[in-house]
Amino acid sequence: MNHATNFWIRWRVRVGYPVGIAAFWFARPQPKWLLCGVAIAAIGLLLRGYAAGHLRKHKQLAISGPYAYTRNPLYLGSILLAAGFCVASHSVISTVLLAAYLIVFYPVVIRREQTELKTLYGGAFDEYASRVPAFWPRMSPAKSSGERFSWTLYRQNREYEAAIGLAVAMAILWLRMLFPR
Repeated sequence: MNHATNFWIRWRVRVGYPVGIAAFWFARPQPKWLLCGVAIAAIGLLLRGYAAGHLRKHKQLAISGPYAYTRNPLYLGSILLAAGFCVASHSVISTVLLAAYLIVFYPVVIRREQTELKTLYGGAFDEYASRVPAFWPRMSPAKSSGERFSWTLYRQNREYEAAIGLAVAMAILWLRMLFPR
């Protein structure tokens, strides 16, 4: 991994906190937007959870479940979570902040992970990458390992933390709606 990539990876979390705080600060949630946002974010949460139940990090190339449609279902789910937050926040400024953050950091992180997977799995990853798009999903699944969703993997990958994060974020937006500045 080169120095520039390390810089972006290291700063992803450091920048994420102030961006998140600012997004909450500028939020102007309203009931219908909050409900629509929760629905969109819930789809992202389900996708992330489904992906986590198929992911054996650093042990096996994930090609089953949502990985038969897109190589990055966790990031696609995160984009849907962020989109849900943007709708729920009902704020152009919050949306621009979150979109800018994702546009700056996600491509670098995805490229780094693709490089790591190529290093770990070599030709198997190349063959997989030739059949499955990096981000926007295929309409039908590519060849899959046939592995089933595993609650054990879901828990091992600590994906429940995303559900907790979503609940906290939406609760904060709900409170912002009840007690506007």
